Amino acid sequence: MNFLNKKTLKSFGKYMTIMSLILIYSCSENESQTVTTMDSLIWEDDFNNTGAVDATKWSYDIGTGNNGWGNNELEYYTNRTENVEVKDGMLHITAAKESYLGASYTSGRILTKEIYDQKYGRFEARIKLPWGKGLWPAFWLLGSDIDTVGWPNCGEIDIMEYVGQAPTVTHGSIHGPNYFGSEAITKSYTK
Repeated sequence: MNFLNKKTLKSFGKYMTIMSLILIYSCSENESQTVTTMDSLIWEDDFNNTGAVDATKWSYDIGTGNNGWGNNELEYYTNRTENVEVKDGMLHITAAKESYLGASYTSGRILTKEIYDQKYGRFEARIKLPWGKGLWPAFWLLGSDIDTVGWPNCGEIDIMEYVGQAPTVTHGSIHGPNYFGSEAITKSYTK
């Protein structure tokens, strides 16, 4: 069957003319661009108190995470100052080998959920990392709609993840629908 008749070719010709005009007039040769600078500080914590974290800025995940927010970690996350403490102008999160509520280890996990939420911006921290087998500290962002859409649909940006037995490598990853877990978009940096 022949689909290319005079009527089809004429319509196709008009279509191509219109598309060519759209392309010519919609494409700019101007290569300048506007760079967005994010120089307005919106939120910070300098950890200038002593003891527990500032409750107006942080809350805690408490437990093992086996109720849906964890990755089958071996530790029990607490809000005790033995695990999460501010001192000397720094936040200290300490993992300890100890028997605690059925777990063999304890640590801390703090978050800003339901306290602070920011869609766009620059997020940064200065972090001193421990090393050793089994440690996996991270600095990450999670979509605030996790309770309604679940993970990975809420999105996750791992600004920094570090596996303790590889002390010279840090990872940054993006998780979302169809690209999460081992299929995340990841870039590693080796020092």
